[in-house]
Amino acid sequence: MYKYNDLKIGTKINNAELCEIFGCSPQGGMRRAHKTNTLIIISNHIKSIYDDRWSNNVLHYTGMGTKGDQSLSFQQNKTLAESGTNGVSIHLFEVFKDQEYTYMGEVLLDGAPYQETQPDEQGKLRKVYIFPLTLISGERQVQQKDRDNIDNIRAHKAKKLSIEELQKLAAGNGKIATCYQQQSTNYERNIWIAELAKRLAKGQCQLCLQPAPFKNTKGEPYLETHHIVWLSKGGDDTCENTVALCPNCHKKMHIVNNDEDIETLKNRNKELLEANNQ
Repeated sequence: MYKYNDLKIGTKINNAELCEIFGCSPQGGMRRAHKTNTLIIISNHIKSIYDDRWSNNVLHYTGMGTKGDQSLSFQQNKTLAESGTNGVSIHLFEVFKDQEYTYMGEVLLDGAPYQETQPDEQGKLRKVYIFPLTLISGERQVQQKDRDNIDNIRAHKAKKLSIEELQKLAAGNGKIATCYQQQSTNYERNIWIAELAKRLAKGQCQLCLQPAPFKNTKGEPYLETHHIVWLSKGGDDTCENTVALCPNCHKKMHIVNNDEDIETLKNRNKELLEANNQ
């Protein structure tokens, strides 16, 4: 059995092993372990539709408390907020597959916790605390199979949501796409924004204005999402910068990407979003 200070980044363990290694409880997203003087932070991408978000290798992690306004003096919120002075080491696990915990490494609080508005478990808006956490290792390593599994789960959930629900989720995320490292730099697109773009397009390419050239195996018009200003060139991962294109036009934008087409897409997408909000 591993000792907590011998765990290598990327190691995958189950919940029972996690509890035995750290001496923590088997439940919760923030688990205090007095035996090892640690706090275990679990970012679970499977269970919650309101996902923690990464930006520039900083994890913006929602604090403890599922009902009503959160407090910095409440249980592990207090432990994490005071981790710079209380001597407790913070260890991050991410869940990409149900019942599998991937060790991401030790993290530090990267600035003061801040508040934002989020719905609680009953759907009521409340104030939560967001903790910016940075990995001591410097960068987040994610296996492609883990990334693919999460994308598939989110895409499946997105299909079941209404346009109104997609808009709320899309609006609740930051503009900057999550970046993670493999052998090259990749960008984690916001699945809610991508699904909303396809839904609003109603099977029609936003550049050539032709119907999708074919349907996928589920009988849905096949379109691909495209960022008008590429993420690699500083474009935002937002509804305003995301359109649905046929494969041909999508390829054209990545090869030619001329100014006239860019302006056309900006204008058409603006009209589409405005019409939907009326």
